[in-house]
Amino acid sequence: QVQLVESGGGLVQAGGSLKISCAASGRTMSRYAMGWFRQAPGKEREFVAVISWSGGTTYYGDSVKGRFTISRDNAKNTVVLQMNSLKPEDTAVYYCAADLSGRGSPTSRSYDYWGQGTQVTVSS
Repeated sequence: QVQLVESGGGLVQAGGSLKISCAASGRTMSRYAMGWFRQAPGKEREFVAVISWSGGTTYYGDSVKGRFTISRDNAKNTVVLQMNSLKPEDTAVYYCAADLSGRGSPTSRSYDYWGQGTQVTVSS
Protein backbone atom coordinates (compact mmCIF):
# COMPACT_ATOMS: atom_id res chain seq x y z
CA GLN A 1 0.00 0.00 0.00
CA VAL A 2 1.07 3.54 -0.75
CA GLN A 3 -0.45 6.57 0.89
CA LEU A 4 -0.17 9.89 -0.86
CA VAL A 5 -0.86 13.19 0.85
CA GLU A 6 -0.89 16.47 -1.01
CA SER A 7 -0.21 19.83 0.62
CA GLY A 8 0.46 23.44 -0.23
CA GLY A 9 -2.72 24.36 -2.03
CA GLY A 10 -4.39 27.70 -1.47
CA LEU A 11 -5.53 30.97 -2.97
CA VAL A 12 -3.24 32.97 -5.23
CA GLN A 13 -3.70 35.88 -7.59
CA ALA A 14 -3.37 35.47 -11.32
CA GLY A 15 0.25 35.73 -12.38
CA GLY A 16 1.45 34.41 -9.05
CA SER A 17 3.19 31.21 -8.06
CA LEU A 18 2.42 28.30 -5.82
CA LYS A 19 4.23 25.10 -4.92
CA ILE A 20 2.31 21.99 -4.01
CA SER A 21 3.84 18.83 -2.61
CA CYS A 22 2.98 15.18 -2.36
CA ALA A 23 4.37 13.01 0.39
CA ALA A 24 4.36 9.24 -0.01
CA SER A 25 4.35 6.75 2.80
CA GLY A 26 3.88 3.02 3.22
CA ARG A 27 6.35 2.02 0.54
CA THR A 28 9.25 3.83 -1.03
CA MET A 29 8.20 5.63 -4.18
CA SER A 30 11.69 5.56 -5.67
CA ARG A 31 10.68 3.08 -8.41
CA TYR A 32 7.35 4.67 -9.24
CA ALA A 33 6.56 7.24 -11.84
CA MET A 34 4.66 10.08 -10.18
CA GLY A 35 2.04 12.22 -11.80
CA TRP A 36 -0.09 15.26 -11.10
CA PHE A 37 -3.64 15.59 -12.35
CA ARG A 38 -6.28 18.21 -11.72
CA GLN A 39 -10.03 18.43 -11.80
CA ALA A 40 -12.11 21.56 -11.97
CA PRO A 41 -15.82 21.58 -11.07
CA GLY A 42 -17.90 20.08 -13.83
CA LYS A 43 -14.86 18.99 -15.82
CA GLU A 44 -13.04 15.73 -16.36
CA ARG A 45 -9.77 14.97 -14.63
CA GLU A 46 -6.92 16.49 -16.61
CA PHE A 47 -3.31 15.40 -16.88
CA VAL A 48 -0.84 18.02 -15.61
CA ALA A 49 2.62 16.47 -15.37
CA VAL A 50 4.52 13.22 -14.84
CA ILE A 51 8.05 12.42 -13.75
CA SER A 52 9.87 9.12 -14.23
CA TRP A 53 11.09 7.10 -11.29
CA SER A 54 14.61 8.48 -11.68
CA GLY A 55 13.50 12.04 -12.26
CA GLY A 56 15.28 12.02 -15.58
CA THR A 57 12.19 12.33 -17.73
CA THR A 58 9.30 14.72 -17.37
CA TYR A 59 6.25 15.36 -19.49
CA TYR A 60 3.64 18.10 -19.25
CA GLY A 61 0.14 18.76 -20.40
CA ASP A 62 -0.11 21.41 -23.10
CA SER A 63 -2.02 23.82 -20.88
CA VAL A 64 0.78 24.02 -18.30
CA LYS A 65 3.88 23.53 -20.41
CA GLY A 66 6.43 26.25 -19.76
CA ARG A 67 4.72 27.37 -16.55
CA PHE A 68 4.76 24.31 -14.29
CA THR A 69 7.72 22.20 -13.20
CA ILE A 70 7.57 18.77 -11.62
CA SER A 71 10.41 17.43 -9.52
CA ARG A 72 11.01 14.68 -6.99
CA ASP A 73 13.22 13.79 -4.07
CA ASN A 74 13.30 10.03 -3.66
CA ALA A 75 15.26 10.25 -0.42
CA LYS A 76 12.40 12.25 1.09
CA ASN A 77 9.63 10.36 -0.74
CA THR A 78 8.20 13.60 -2.07
CA VAL A 79 7.21 15.03 -5.42
CA VAL A 80 6.69 18.73 -5.98
CA LEU A 81 4.80 20.76 -8.55
CA GLN A 82 6.03 24.33 -8.91
CA MET A 83 3.38 26.43 -10.59
CA ASN A 84 4.25 29.83 -12.04
CA SER A 85 2.32 32.40 -14.05
CA LEU A 86 -0.90 31.00 -12.69
CA LYS A 87 -4.16 31.70 -14.49
CA PRO A 88 -7.76 31.53 -13.25
CA GLU A 89 -8.25 28.47 -15.47
CA ASP A 90 -5.67 26.63 -13.35
CA THR A 91 -8.20 26.59 -10.52
CA ALA A 92 -8.88 22.97 -9.62
CA VAL A 93 -8.29 20.24 -7.12
CA TYR A 94 -4.81 18.86 -7.78
CA TYR A 95 -4.15 15.17 -7.26
CA CYS A 96 -0.90 13.30 -6.88
CA ALA A 97 -0.75 9.76 -8.27
CA ALA A 98 1.71 6.86 -8.31
CA ASP A 99 2.32 4.54 -11.25
CA LEU A 100 3.88 1.34 -9.93
CA SER A 101 5.06 0.28 -13.36
CA GLY A 102 7.50 3.18 -13.32
CA ARG A 103 6.71 4.09 -16.91
CA GLY A 104 4.55 7.15 -16.29
CA SER A 105 1.64 8.13 -18.47
CA PRO A 106 -0.70 11.04 -19.15
CA THR A 107 -3.61 8.61 -18.73
CA SER A 108 -5.18 8.49 -15.30
CA ARG A 109 -6.09 4.80 -15.51
CA SER A 110 -2.36 3.95 -15.57
CA TYR A 111 -1.98 5.02 -11.96
CA ASP A 112 -2.36 2.72 -9.01
CA TYR A 113 -2.59 5.08 -6.03
CA TRP A 114 -4.08 8.52 -5.60
CA GLY A 115 -4.02 11.19 -2.96
CA GLN A 116 -7.05 13.04 -1.68
CA GLY A 117 -6.21 16.23 -3.51
CA THR A 118 -5.40 19.82 -2.62
CA GLN A 119 -7.41 22.83 -3.75
CA VAL A 120 -5.70 25.50 -5.83
CA THR A 121 -7.69 28.66 -6.50
CA VAL A 122 -6.41 31.41 -8.77
CA SER A 123 -8.24 34.71 -8.56
CA SER A 124 -8.40 37.14 -11.46
